[in-house]
Amino acid sequence: MTSSSPGRQPGEPTEPTYADRVFRSPGALAGGVLVLLLAAWVGGDALIRGEGRTPWVALAGLFFVVPLVVAYTLRPAVFANDDRLLIRNPFRTITLPWAAVDGVRAGYSSEVLAGGKKYQLWAVPVSLRQRKRVARQQAKQAHDDPYGRTSVTADVTDAQARRAPADQTVEDLREQAERCAARPTAQGDPEVRWAYEIIAPCVVGAVALTVLLATG
Repeated sequence: MTSSSPGRQPGEPTEPTYADRVFRSPGALAGGVLVLLLAAWVGGDALIRGEGRTPWVALAGLFFVVPLVVAYTLRPAVFANDDRLLIRNPFRTITLPWAAVDGVRAGYSSEVLAGGKKYQLWAVPVSLRQRKRVARQQAKQAHDDPYGRTSVTADVTDAQARRAPADQTVEDLREQAERCAARPTAQGDPEVRWAYEIIAPCVVGAVALTVLLATG
């Protein structure tokens, strides 16, 4: 699809713009939903059936726990389009125009280097187990093809099958950074915003819980 810039003259060609590609961790999403359901069950039971100070303690505990669960499981995501990379981590949102990105790499975690700083991609966790699984598959294919010829069991057209998912995602982002860095709309400096909508209720819950437990 295409869209027109506000200052563009009628009839002037427009550059195509595409929807964001979104990267998230399915495991974290599933785990977060389960923990939230458990917290709702336990906390709701304490609120309804609890006596004395118990409902207040349960309420303060929910204010403290729920934002943390959301922050570390449901919130993390990476959004990429041709102009910028937007990283939504537990407590911060980082916007990086592609021209500001110095590199994307995956070691023990997925990271973006920009402006002399390092930003972790919480939504793209590195799994050593997946890397070992891919390495075993490659070793098996090499054993099936000991003379360097193409094995009948190897799919040479499927590069993703020979790479762990996190490493493939990092490679895709690296290629997009190199391809889009020169775009006029991909220029600018990194921007960081704190997630106060997560931090504020968590702090309120922690303070209330501390006071209730200390005065109990």
